[in-house]
Amino acid sequence: MNFLQELLSSIGRRTRGQAAHADKRDTPSSLARLTSVCETLMQPGGEASQILIAQEALERYASLDDAGRLAFFQLLADHYAAEPERIHAAYAAYQEAEDNASLAQLFAVCEPRRQHLLRRLNLCPGGTYELVKMRADLLGLLKAHPELAPLDADFAHLFASWFNRGFLMLESIDWNTSAAVLEKLIRYEAVHAIRDWGDLRRRLDPDDRHCYAFFHPATGDEPLIFVEVALCRGIPDNIQTILESGDEVPPQEADTAAFYSISNCQAGLKGISFGNFLIKQVVQELKRELPNLENFVTLSPVPGFAAWLQQARDQGELNLSDDLVTELDAGHWREPGKMRDKLAPEVRALAAHYLIDVKRGDSGMPLDPVARFHLGNGASLHRLNWPGDLSDKGLKQSHALMVNYLYELERIEQNHEAFSREGSVICTQEIRRDAKQARSRLLAAPKGDAKVNARGDTKSGPKAGTKAGTKGDPKAKA
Repeated sequence: MNFLQELLSSIGRRTRGQAAHADKRDTPSSLARLTSVCETLMQPGGEASQILIAQEALERYASLDDAGRLAFFQLLADHYAAEPERIHAAYAAYQEAEDNASLAQLFAVCEPRRQHLLRRLNLCPGGTYELVKMRADLLGLLKAHPELAPLDADFAHLFASWFNRGFLMLESIDWNTSAAVLEKLIRYEAVHAIRDWGDLRRRLDPDDRHCYAFFHPATGDEPLIFVEVALCRGIPDNIQTILESGDEVPPQEADTAAFYSISNCQAGLKGISFGNFLIKQVVQELKRELPNLENFVTLSPVPGFAAWLQQARDQGELNLSDDLVTELDAGHWREPGKMRDKLAPEVRALAAHYLIDVKRGDSGMPLDPVARFHLGNGASLHRLNWPGDLSDKGLKQSHALMVNYLYELERIEQNHEAFSREGSVICTQEIRRDAKQARSRLLAAPKGDAKVNARGDTKSGPKAGTKAGTKGDPKAKA
């Protein structure tokens, strides 16, 4: 593998030098030259020459400004689509013959030409990572230019094959890992920001801390996703005790592995699933290394809770106590005391309702993205922790709420099937009772026969959620 990487890097250095020399002779604009290079790349040719052309194409793309990149994407969407005449001809041939050969030809002509172009661009050293960055640029344009969605579908289709689980390499990250990789952990950490190198060392160096990442042979030392793990006695209920330095737990005395941060690193790989494979493999690795571990849980944020609660309050959908309305934002509860104890039952009830009943209008799945991720991976909703994160970020996004999702090896597949097929949220009886309390006491009566509620779907009353452990209402899909 090292020999091949060195060989490809050597080819890349030579091709970049030739491309730089060619720049002095080329007078057309970068976009015009890129268009010409892409057309040349689509023609038959030897692999060595195609590597050179692909290298130049990617360098030309990197030199474009925002307007140029939009124009390039529009070119790919419009002029590198499948050709209708060839599709009609192949379909007519299949209707007449109905054999495997004509079917294969029909499949071939239905594929957009841009997929072939992207495969050719992937030939050069570093091409895969450059295409990942190219898709990240595309994703930033989709909202304003939805007509580019078919192009994004082609990227996603190819990436699903190129980043197949069989190509991923799980590596353990510790304080002795190369500085280049450690710097990327600091940059990509998306859940609990790493303040400095000292903070990173506290997360990696002690014996009761672990970190694992997926890498891909084509992206070198660029991690795709990583997870940070703390070994604990008992299931942790707040993030501060994990992030702050304290007494280490000897690994042989720990009974719980807590996954407290999972960060996707490459924006261009959005929608390509890595996390479910990562967690399950890390659970297996830890179980082999430390058979004394009994619990595998997350300590997860609830990033949409505060926004949903505010929206529901603004729309008059909740009957909240005066204490909650006045004190939750004021923050007097942040110190342990009577006010925190008084608010806790109501906050837990609202949180249980949000995680179990509040759905996305387009799918009937939980509105909270972290809940969708872990429940979809086969975890169960185990415990609500309030307050669990008193950082500024935690207060802003969830009023300090955190959640433990439990991964039970013998129940992962069963839970996954129940969630994916029926929308069932597997949870403890305590959380089920909290959600029932919210439905009976905290949801406001409907103002009319039907209304758009804080879930984003149209319902006619407070029973419009999916009850824990039951099939979701098919009407929840917009």
